[in-house]
Amino acid sequence: MKKSALQQARANYQPKLPKALLGAVKVKEGQPTQSVDNQEEIKKLFPHTYGMPLVEFVPGDNAMEKQVNVGVILSGGQAPGGHNVITGLFDTVKKLNPNNKLYGFILGPGGLVDHNYMELTKEIVDEYRNTGGFDMIGSGRTKLEKVDQFEKGLQILKELNINALVIIGGDDSNTNACVLAEYYAAQNTGIQVIGCPKTIDGDLKNDQIETSFGFDTATKTYAELIGNIERDCNSARKYWHFIKVMGRSASHIALECALQCQPNVCIISEEVQQKDMTLNQVVDNLCKAIAVRAEDGKNFGTVIVPEGLIEFIPAIGRLIQELNDLLAEHGAEYKDLDKEAQREYIISHLSKENAATFETLPTGVARQLSLDRDPHGNVQVSLIETEKLLSDMCEARLAEWKKEGKYVGKFAAQHHFFGYEGRCAAPSNYDADYCYALGASAAQLIASGKTGYMAIVKNTTAPADQWVAGGVPITMMMNMERRNGEMKPVIRKALVELDGKPFKAFAAMRDKWARETCYVYPGPIQYWGPTEVCDKPTQTLIYEQQ
Repeated sequence: MKKSALQQARANYQPKLPKALLGAVKVKEGQPTQSVDNQEEIKKLFPHTYGMPLVEFVPGDNAMEKQVNVGVILSGGQAPGGHNVITGLFDTVKKLNPNNKLYGFILGPGGLVDHNYMELTKEIVDEYRNTGGFDMIGSGRTKLEKVDQFEKGLQILKELNINALVIIGGDDSNTNACVLAEYYAAQNTGIQVIGCPKTIDGDLKNDQIETSFGFDTATKTYAELIGNIERDCNSARKYWHFIKVMGRSASHIALECALQCQPNVCIISEEVQQKDMTLNQVVDNLCKAIAVRAEDGKNFGTVIVPEGLIEFIPAIGRLIQELNDLLAEHGAEYKDLDKEAQREYIISHLSKENAATFETLPTGVARQLSLDRDPHGNVQVSLIETEKLLSDMCEARLAEWKKEGKYVGKFAAQHHFFGYEGRCAAPSNYDADYCYALGASAAQLIASGKTGYMAIVKNTTAPADQWVAGGVPITMMMNMERRNGEMKPVIRKALVELDGKPFKAFAAMRDKWARETCYVYPGPIQYWGPTEVCDKPTQTLIYEQQ
């Protein structure tokens, strides 16, 4: 396979590791833990994996020569650095004992259930060091939640003499890992299950997990593109660019890109929700910024929009919640109706307040809210062209204002959606190092006999040798939430904290950005050069760790 010059040079990069993972390792156990909420329910559901202590790795005297075969699964959407989790896992498993084997299950959790796997040899693994994507073994979104799936998985794990399974995924995938760990512990199978925190959305984080892997690379990739658009915007001076970025459940990506690029406007979904804003109020705020710049003769600007915005508008959020329950219960009778009949069916089955909200939405958006759900029962918000919806509504509002003499400018819009562009980028030095350390931590958790843990690496704004590696019980991050009409144990998503340092830094500057042109152009990710350019963590992490 032909490789680019960058790929060839990048293959030789040796990721940096925390001191504690360089030689022999021993485990330092902390206090017993409990879940973030609903302690009694979670404890009842996970009696074998609840209340375990936090774990930190420290330098030891004797290397563990553990005989262990390991399986690995990439689950959910791609994120830069996944391959380095596997290479870190592979190198450490082989360091523990050269006869140990690593097996990859193909195309996600479905590969475990369908017995679709390959042994990962040095030749295979070496091809993928420091590369983006999940194409070494592919990924998938099969949910592991049924006993027959666990049992089918168990057959192949026993056949291959696999003692431990590593699931690399986001909050839903790690929830599945926790359920699987509990089942295998309850059945006394001797099979360990370890998770790794992955998602470019940045919403899998808490006191123990500083950041999910892929967030650093993806936001730097988007920030480069946004900076390029800002420069074009400031050169032509005739368009408002509406840029939607990924982040269905939280606005971390939008906030990070704003801190890097300083656009005129960045909408933060969590703030819209807290202020109980309507869609019309969001549009009014945007139009005010557009009108103010027009007064200064600037009929151009950039707006960053998180893809999940629609769900955070409280009235629409309440509507979606009822729609989810309605479609979970009556989806079969609904799906065979024609478009008009579907609309009538929904309006007649909704509560009065939610039916009124549904009727005020533009037809296309209302339709998209009532279409098929994703495998987790969520609205597929990335299908809703929020950036076009906002610019269309702004255009209509500004036309009204013009008649009233409240707006003097010209308005023309361009639209962009940055999603897939960032998910498989070649990992930054930060993500290459972080992921390699996560893989090594996962191997050490296995070597120390742990199950139901997630590998973690902390203190990551310091140089890599000062990073702190360990593990956190997955049950510690869980609470009960309504999914598909039922209460389920899930890992709590981390939203943008409005009293957190990153948001406060943004809020302090945004009025200035709205009126003036303060654009910053981050440029492409750098892999070689001064450390302040190449190894810099995200603005979010820098503010949080200050």
